[in-house]
Amino acid sequence: MTDIEQSRKKEINISDEIRTSFMDYAMSVIVSRALPDVRDGLKPVHRRILYAMNDLGMTADKAYKKSARIVGEVIGKYHPHGDTAVYDAMVRMAQDFNYRNMLIDGHGNFGSVDGDAAAAMRYTEARMSKIAMEMVRDIHKDTINYRENYDGSEQEPVVLPGRFPNLLVNGAAGIAVGMATNIPPHQLGEVIDGVLALSKNPDMEITDLMEYIPGPDFPTGGEILGREGIKRAYHTGRGSIMTRAKAHIDEKENGKKAIIVTEIPYQVNKAKLIEKIAELVRDKRIEGISDLRDESDRTGMRIVIEVRRDANANVLLNNLYKQTALQTSFGINLLALVDGQPKVLNLKECLHYYLKHQQEVIRRRTQFELKKAEARAHILEGLRIALDHIDEIIALIRGSRTTDIAREGLIEKFSLSHEQSQAILDMRLQRLTGLERDKIEDEYKELVKLIEELRAILADEEKVLEIIRTELLEIKDKFNDVRRTEITIGENAIEDEDLIPRQQIAITVTHNGYIKRLPLSTYRAQKRGGRGVQGMGTNDDDFVEHLLSTNTHHTVLFFTNLGKVYRLKGYEIPELGRTAKGIPIINLLQIEKGESISAIIPVEEFVDDWYLFFTTKDGICKRSPLSAFANIRRGGLIALNVREEDELIGVKLTDGEKDIIIGTNSGMAVRFHETDVRSMGRTATGVKGISLREGDAVIGMELLSTEEERDILIVTEKGFGKRTIMDEYRVQSRGGIGLRTCNITDKNGNVIALKTVTEEQEIMIITTTGIVIRMSVADISQYGRNTQGVRLIKLGDGVEVATIAVVDPVDEEEEHEEEAESLGEESNEEETSQDDVQNESSTTDDSNEEEKSGDDETNEE
Repeated sequence: MTDIEQSRKKEINISDEIRTSFMDYAMSVIVSRALPDVRDGLKPVHRRILYAMNDLGMTADKAYKKSARIVGEVIGKYHPHGDTAVYDAMVRMAQDFNYRNMLIDGHGNFGSVDGDAAAAMRYTEARMSKIAMEMVRDIHKDTINYRENYDGSEQEPVVLPGRFPNLLVNGAAGIAVGMATNIPPHQLGEVIDGVLALSKNPDMEITDLMEYIPGPDFPTGGEILGREGIKRAYHTGRGSIMTRAKAHIDEKENGKKAIIVTEIPYQVNKAKLIEKIAELVRDKRIEGISDLRDESDRTGMRIVIEVRRDANANVLLNNLYKQTALQTSFGINLLALVDGQPKVLNLKECLHYYLKHQQEVIRRRTQFELKKAEARAHILEGLRIALDHIDEIIALIRGSRTTDIAREGLIEKFSLSHEQSQAILDMRLQRLTGLERDKIEDEYKELVKLIEELRAILADEEKVLEIIRTELLEIKDKFNDVRRTEITIGENAIEDEDLIPRQQIAITVTHNGYIKRLPLSTYRAQKRGGRGVQGMGTNDDDFVEHLLSTNTHHTVLFFTNLGKVYRLKGYEIPELGRTAKGIPIINLLQIEKGESISAIIPVEEFVDDWYLFFTTKDGICKRSPLSAFANIRRGGLIALNVREEDELIGVKLTDGEKDIIIGTNSGMAVRFHETDVRSMGRTATGVKGISLREGDAVIGMELLSTEEERDILIVTEKGFGKRTIMDEYRVQSRGGIGLRTCNITDKNGNVIALKTVTEEQEIMIITTTGIVIRMSVADISQYGRNTQGVRLIKLGDGVEVATIAVVDPVDEEEEHEEEAESLGEESNEEETSQDDVQNESSTTDDSNEEEKSGDDETNEE
């Protein structure tokens, strides 16, 4: 190795070199390519495009010029990168679906919302838009700093004057090294109002600013769901908002419905969106769409999604929101360059730095105009002196051999400056006329007045702010338009249940633990004494034990015989066919061995002033606040501590003002006010509600209210039943044996159910073989307490009533009503005989029935 080569050799640490080089590269990308400046909201490439177009005279009032000419100017002088990068940036500034207020006025094919690319730059033409002229206004009045371009041959602006807050108005998106920015566009008038408010009150909070700037305003319109994401982004600089397409449901004359999409979320490709919907239909992941068309034209967007007659248009639309880009999230990251350094900004900081930039622009412009006015006034002062001594000046000039001698003479004799003496030498003879003299005087007076005003502006910060306000209001009046994106209140996202139609359903649970749900209309009403319809397929040793009418969106609480509680939503229970057995409930609930469902309670909302009233087979009662059961783990919670040999048989939802009636297997019943049982904790055992004779057990518990006339319905295991007015059950003390409610014989059997009903309701009776009959309560005869009732359902040998449920009637289709009528005519209704109804027995008089006041109460845990 020669000495020269040795002298050029330099040892370096490779890790230090890589670190230094990468940091240089990263900062170059951050500062010179990827991030916008907080002052004008432009990345370097956009700033260079606008500056080059303004420099070439391609302003809004001039003719369009070829895009290739603009791109060539930019890459030749300012932006030493590929022409594709420059053209793509220019195209984006000309797209009305990307920029809220376009900065480029494009002529030709500049792409579409369907993802179509713009035509080649040799085909398209462009010029600056009218609002882009506000970005470069006063650029030649020393309002900004310049720096050398990449080769030092030209000067380029460090930042544009930016006479409107472009950073928020048009937003920005970019990926740098280790950081990214994603600023959404906003409505021009709202942002200007925010700047004006901040200029008047610099101490105002971000929450107050949001009264002027409620949220982003996307050029494609659509909706923003909720304000929480906006609030978080405006306060912290980072947040996520959910955007949704704007759609409505049209109903045609033939009754068919169609979903019409008129606006889509920002930056969503319409063609790919339609393709995705078609793919979901093809894969049968979304059903109910009969046709899909794009009817968009130059007047606006219109996507037509025709809905099948048997589909729910609202549910279908919610499914489309969930599975397609009709609803998508937009991550806000307010990252911009502040003094050449990247910084995450909140809303107030974005406006503060813009306002600070405008103050500097106005001060520099005022200083430039002051300097210019003072220079002109200085010249006019010299001209006034010349006019006052015109003869002497003419003689001096005529007597001078050269211009320099004349100039020096003027300076020496009349105490003029170099500029003044030169202006006198340049003055034409026509200025010596009286009219021209008056013009000079008037111009001088105006300049003196202007200079005073300009000096006053520079001396008073409030005057600077007033100028900013005035000029911003002028821009607002000229370019403001209406908000396009609607901000909805109180909705952040679609939950799964929003995809499920609200529907009245019947839930059945068998003795062996099989569960399913069916639409309530599956069971058509029949006449009393009919044969019923098959409502569930069961095994020989299984039968339906619980039947409940509720809504798909309500919470269903499952209470077990061991005193535990589990929860499901109505729609989480599988919907199966009418004759299907159902699925094992252990597939839905984590119930333990030996547990069985003893009560099912639908709850619409967990409120504080409502209660759950519990009753066990041994007559123990407890009352607990409903709110104690709002948060139930997947593995369930203890709802009631049940004693050995006892089990929970009934739970009711109450408002705390009801009477309780408890019925037993042997036909006894007791009525007392629920406040006789004080409110207890979730794990308490309870107190005695009714005293039982040996071998007796509680079979039902219901609520009664003096404000509502209801009958007590009794159904026996052999299919007999009756209604008794509630007034026949007087209020007694908790813990007594009660009153006779049914005359038990071998013909009707023991009591299987006690319910409260009205004539407008219907009941469903399920047998141990799974047969279901639905009948109107009004068809059940009304009798006294101590009677056996009438036959409600014909039962075969060995078949008994398993359970009953009370349901509210729903509208049926006409064909169901006709079918029910025909079936009702074919079925032989059994006439009620005198043997079916027995008179009250004197041996069961109320005076002979022992009443106890069982106050034995177990301690709460």
